[in-house]
Amino acid sequence: MEPEIKIVNVVVSTKIADSIDLEEVALILENAEYEPEQFPGLVCRLSDPKVALLMFRSGKVNCTGAKSKEEAKRAIKKIIKELKDAGFDVNENPEIKVQNMVATADLGIEPNLDEIAIYVDETEYEPEQFPGLVYRLDDPKVVVLIFGSGKVVITGLKNEEDGKRALKKILDTIKEIQEMDDDRDNRL
Repeated sequence: MEPEIKIVNVVVSTKIADSIDLEEVALILENAEYEPEQFPGLVCRLSDPKVALLMFRSGKVNCTGAKSKEEAKRAIKKIIKELKDAGFDVNENPEIKVQNMVATADLGIEPNLDEIAIYVDETEYEPEQFPGLVYRLDDPKVVVLIFGSGKVVITGLKNEEDGKRALKKILDTIKEIQEMDDDRDNRL
């Protein structure tokens, strides 16, 4: 059975205006925090969808915490509507671009991380510093954290399809290593 990929965080960016007065926005939006001495952007937390939006003077907005691109779009549309209703000159249909997606999965097996580290060049495994094996794939260009329990975290995704491809690559690699070990054991 194929392991199932679960998207746990989608980060998108967009530009809703050429410039925006964050002090003014902070007065209008609920759940908005603007403390320029601590962070140059305004932080607005929504409960539905449950996301955080970071808004900057340049009119750029980042949305993080969404479970899908659609959820992030919904959050941005919500903020745009509130700003428009308050009289702000904002772009109603900005281009929304996925910057990063994080997904989790369970391989359904307990991989031997030491062996993967020995056989696969693109990996780093230092269990005394971090319990997971770091596997940097080139295609798709993602970073995968593999844990001894079989749990996997994939970061740097641009879409869910790449997550599925990365997962297949990992499983194929683990299977190859197991087959090499079985061959070696049979020869001994």
